This record gives sequence, C-alpha cells and structure tokens, in this order.
Amino acid sequence: MTGAFALREHTADVAVEATGDSASTVFAAVADGLSAAQCDDVPATGGARFAVEREAEDLEGLLYDYLGRLIYERDVRGVLPVDNDVTISRLDTEGSDRAHDEGSDEAARDDARYRLAATARGVDLAAVDAREVKAVTFSQMVIEERGDEWYAYVVFDV
Repeated sequence: MTGAFALREHTADVAVEATGDSASTVFAAVADGLSAAQCDDVPATGGARFAVEREAEDLEGLLYDYLGRLIYERDVRGVLPVDNDVTISRLDTEGSDRAHDEGSDEAARDDARYRLAATARGVDLAAVDAREVKAVTFSQMVIEERGDEWYAYVVFDV
C-alpha cells in the first residue's frame, strides 16, 4: 500500500490528512499533500531530484522538521518538491540504525532518535502556478500508528 492524502479546510489555514502502511509512506503522503496545497497541476516530468536528511527525538519533531525543510527548499531553491520518497529509521540507544517500519515498541520509542532520508523532485516554481504555504505548524499535529495503518494530520499556515 502506498500513502494517500486529502486536503482539509482549516479556518484560514490548510490541513493535510494522510494514511499509509508505514511511517515512511505516511510522511511521503503528507509531503505530497503539501505540494498539492501549493499547486493544483504539477508537471509529470522535469526537475531534478534532491535529497533531504533529518534527525529528531520523536516522530512529531521529525515530521515538523522535514516539512519545514521542504518549504525552505521551495523558498531558497525556487522549486516545488513533488514525488516525495521517504525512509524513516530509528537509531537505538547504541547508535545503530534500524528500519522503523518493522513495527513499533513503545519502550524502544522512548529511548530512540529517528532519522529520515528522503528525496523529492524539484519542479521549477516558474513552471507552475503555485500558492504560498508559509509554514508547518505543531497545532493539532498527529502522527500515530492505528492498528495496521499509520495516520497523520498536519496544519499549514497559508
């Protein structure tokens, strides 16, 4: 299963609600939702892929930092990040890296740091009619495992 997203109205802001079969796919789906919030019609080709790597103490912080970095890439490089691909791993207390999507263990999550390695295709902003999303917010942010599915809800300031 791949991730899926839906844009949700949120007072003066916009929210992305996403699901996926893993933390990695739900992060990618939220990032794709961020792109959709900015542009209705993304070209199917064009734009070079670029990499993003982040680390954080928890999944909420990692998602916030990742999405903030995508907004930064848009602002500094003048590209709309699309076709997002994400891999999340957990660094355990010994510092070794292991895939996070193998399932979660609450006790292990308390001692873990998370690492994100992602790529996106950067479409030149001059090639699209893009709306501005100013920032990601922690307001009402949710990232959690629900049964056999991951769920995320993120509000963006527009």
